[in-house]
Amino acid sequence: MATTAVTRPSAEAAPTLRQRLRAFFGNYVVRKILKALITTWAVTTFTFFLIRLLPGNPIEQFVNQLIVTYGIPYNEAQDQASALFAIDFDRPIGLQYLDYVRNLLRGDMGMSILSPGTPVTDIIKTWLPWTIFSVGTGLILSFISGVVLGLLMAYRRDSLFDHILTLYASIMTSVPNYLIAIIVIVFFGVQLEWFPIAEMRGVLSPGIEPGLSWTFIKDAIFHASVPVIVYTITGMGGWMLTMKSSTIGVLEEDYVTISRAKGLKDSRILTSYVGRNASLPIFTQLAIAIGFVVGGSVIIESLFQYRGIGFTLLQSVQRRDYTLMQGVFLMLTFSVIFANLLADILYSWIDPRIRLEDQG
Repeated sequence: MATTAVTRPSAEAAPTLRQRLRAFFGNYVVRKILKALITTWAVTTFTFFLIRLLPGNPIEQFVNQLIVTYGIPYNEAQDQASALFAIDFDRPIGLQYLDYVRNLLRGDMGMSILSPGTPVTDIIKTWLPWTIFSVGTGLILSFISGVVLGLLMAYRRDSLFDHILTLYASIMTSVPNYLIAIIVIVFFGVQLEWFPIAEMRGVLSPGIEPGLSWTFIKDAIFHASVPVIVYTITGMGGWMLTMKSSTIGVLEEDYVTISRAKGLKDSRILTSYVGRNASLPIFTQLAIAIGFVVGGSVIIESLFQYRGIGFTLLQSVQRRDYTLMQGVFLMLTFSVIFANLLADILYSWIDPRIRLEDQG
């Protein structure tokens, strides 16, 4: 009697290493992170070489300053500069770049050239919080005000209220913020004397020590108040127009019409239905705007003599402090790229179709 062999279904073969790598690198978040890392490296490399194409270097500027100010002979001034600055600009630029990348991977941004013995990271830690405080406060206030006003503008379309605010928003988005800052300084500060512009220079008054005290908080707010006002009134316009456009699209949806037919109050429709759905795309733009906080303050801080990271960057460029310039530019690059990465991930979480389209 013949016996038939019973065949059992073979176990599913384990995925190969190639399949695992393909699945890993095919992940939406992983690909975005890798893209961000490559972009950071590319911008950092470009910045390193671009800085060294600027005319002059710290040693040459220091030598010229000694010659003009003190009348020191060129050779003696060059010897003093070479002894003061622990950097060799005659070394091949390729080797300088390799040293820079090697130190950067260890978290070392180097020493400031014009402030010997002072790490670049310490300088950034000292002045970055002031920029985050002033620009960040202005961003939050402009975002909240712009979203609320844009919502009301869309809800009251073609009214006088809408026309006035639309005109204001259009002007604010067209005029650079530093021009508004100049107008505020000259007209309100100097001509009308509404605020003591000379006393508001700097981030703190002389003798005020940072700490958790009302004296420190009050003085910090006093010095940052006018820059914050400028950031707020110039940033509101874009949020107002964006929120108005988004809200108008939501008002045309069927569920808004049904809600009105059910007899719901306009205030409830505005807050619970229209405002919530219209503001979702705005939050991704907010994530991107956060990345530009540390880099959008160079001119404003210079005009108000508000010592933040923007003011520090401008000084480092003027004095050709290469290591400090590289450190600040790297921080700006990382903040912008990270903000874009956060916005991509946030938007893909809000709308999963983004991930599917990207995979397709």
